[in-house]
Amino acid sequence: MTETAQITYAQFELVDIRVGRITRAEPFPEAHQPAIKLWVDFGGDIGEKRSSAQLTKHYTPEGLIGRQVLAVVNFPPRQIGKVMSEVLVLGVPDADGEVVLIGPGHDVPLGGKLF
Repeated sequence: MTETAQITYAQFELVDIRVGRITRAEPFPEAHQPAIKLWVDFGGDIGEKRSSAQLTKHYTPEGLIGRQVLAVVNFPPRQIGKVMSEVLVLGVPDADGEVVLIGPGHDVPLGGKLF
């Protein structure tokens, strides 16, 4: 087992993880690895943000529309190919290392903060 770096609870509180709903998704053929461009609505003050993710093994762009996801909303924007990624959509690897999105088990209000 590898050792995990320890952080304080105060450090964890700095990570702003919110619930958003995917409103638009498109193939991202220019990416080095197969990926999908995402537009995620967090409602309220955050609004809609863009991202991209390597999700093509389990998801299609059409199948992602309307799905609620968790994302980190307070990282600085990051250029990924031709896309400026404004949020980090969260997922975990399956047994083959392919991304499976993390989201609430029931519909919840947009912008809800993980605690």
